[in-house]
Amino acid sequence: MKITQIRNATIVVEYANKKFLIDPMLAEKGTYPSFPGTIRQDQNNPSVSLPTSVDDIISGVDAVIVTHLHLDHFDEAAQRLLPKNIKMFVQNEDAKEVQNTGFQNVEVLTKDTVFEGIQLVKTRGEHGRGEELLKLMGEVCGVVFKHPSEKILYVAGDTVWYEGVQEELDTHKPDIIVVNGGDNQFIEYGSLIMGKKDIYEVHKAAPNAKVISVHMEAVNHWTLSREELKNFSKEKGFSINILVPEDGESYTF
Repeated sequence: MKITQIRNATIVVEYANKKFLIDPMLAEKGTYPSFPGTIRQDQNNPSVSLPTSVDDIISGVDAVIVTHLHLDHFDEAAQRLLPKNIKMFVQNEDAKEVQNTGFQNVEVLTKDTVFEGIQLVKTRGEHGRGEELLKLMGEVCGVVFKHPSEKILYVAGDTVWYEGVQEELDTHKPDIIVVNGGDNQFIEYGSLIMGKKDIYEVHKAAPNAKVISVHMEAVNHWTLSREELKNFSKEKGFSINILVPEDGESYTF
């Protein structure tokens, strides 16, 4: 297994000899306006450039997984640049919207999806806290990868720590966990994804797993920096269990 951080929530997972592109945001730096109701309203998105060319990112991709349709997970550039016949895995009603953008090979993730011998298990998530915010943000998902030749991988997606994540950890017992950890926030509602305390809860629930924190410092509403997370993990004594990649950095397990 090889996991490469591209930018924001966009990662490449090479697993059981297949290459997956997850949550592609492929636009050039500064293409989109800042998210309303958030900090840094003077900063366009994405706030950093891709670490490599789009051609390098999408070359050889066997399937794309889109955990939900927010701009920073599936943007106009991805819709334009990805081959329309590529295999796409999405959640529920998102399939119709993805098909409407021209993609022809779209499948809805379930609890027992199989792709080229790899089991893909759709997992739950909550994109913030509180009924009003959850309604505003809509449904999201994550995915667990399983194959006899590989360690178990859990990509949590845009979720905060809550009992649903605990249940996914208890059920699947992943060896590697990718969390979206920038603590991105709306000023009025608070956190939309995991902050440092959420990530610490993930570690405590799966103390033997390696946790990789992505979705950091790439769109205007982040509040948790890589450096702060690294320092916090040292203070709490779990720095050996957490990886905080720079854009373009890869890990092999």
